[in-house]
Amino acid sequence: MAVHDALQVIDGPATAAALPFAPLIAALRQAFATPMEVPLRHHHHIEQPDGKTATVLLMPGWADGYIGIKLVTIFPGNSARSLPGLFATYLLCDGQTGQHLALIDGNQITARRTVAVSALAASYLARTDAKRLLILGAGRIARLVCEAYRAVRDIEEVRVWNPTPSRAQALVAELRAAGVRAELAGPLEDEVRQADIVSCATLSTQALVRGSWLRPGTHVDLIGGFTPGMRESDDAVFAGATVVVDSLDALAEAGDLISPIASGVLSPSSIRTLPMLCDGSATGRVSAEEITVFKAVGTALSDLTSAALVYRATGARAEAPAEALA
Repeated sequence: MAVHDALQVIDGPATAAALPFAPLIAALRQAFATPMEVPLRHHHHIEQPDGKTATVLLMPGWADGYIGIKLVTIFPGNSARSLPGLFATYLLCDGQTGQHLALIDGNQITARRTVAVSALAASYLARTDAKRLLILGAGRIARLVCEAYRAVRDIEEVRVWNPTPSRAQALVAELRAAGVRAELAGPLEDEVRQADIVSCATLSTQALVRGSWLRPGTHVDLIGGFTPGMRESDDAVFAGATVVVDSLDALAEAGDLISPIASGVLSPSSIRTLPMLCDGSATGRVSAEEITVFKAVGTALSDLTSAALVYRATGARAEAPAEALA
């Protein structure tokens, strides 16, 4: 029996180049509509000298002849060190033999699949005429939000908010250089009230977006928080809203959901999942006036889908691993 070549190492630029948003969103749409084995992720928390808590995540999944595991380290205090808060590496394996195929830049996979999943959800939840996008955050993931959303909606204007204005201004300059009409956000309440889409990509532990600020028809995208202690919205954001999650794991992991469920504002039985939208068993937005909310904590399904795309696109064996081993 033949074996694969030596373990491939696929760096960040090659990973990003292999994941343009239109085909990535299409692949994720198909993946979310297809059953896949995605065990519960492993969380390990490490207390830091500055009082913050670092997190180590192990995220396994398998389907379509592949096994994948993502190792993630999240250090919230890294912003003070001028470092990203998240680092990740992805190991892709052959699903038949377990042989290690590729070590892929997990930072690019995480960032691009995160915003691609949000854009996929927005294709069901945001108004078709949504044009004004407000981005909260200015890090690695926030920098990709506009590009991903423009793959599913005709975004004409972008506002950027960050607690550190200089970082927001840097993202505005980056967007303008790419030909996007972008501006530094003013007072957050005013910006939320005027936005068609509010996308939060922060590691905030206090609510930033308030339900009382939302006008009818707004879509709220909460993709930053992934632990019970993180919050990007208050409970009122969920009152009467259509709520969709990427995975039901979010109900136990996301502070944005735990609090409104505990207070009775949000009923777990009313929450839909992105796989339900993709396979047609549930609907997304049904009226121009409803407020919609997408809450994501990340799932190994989207990581594995992205890693397989990268592996195939970077000159690796295009055939399925099991066939390649025959």
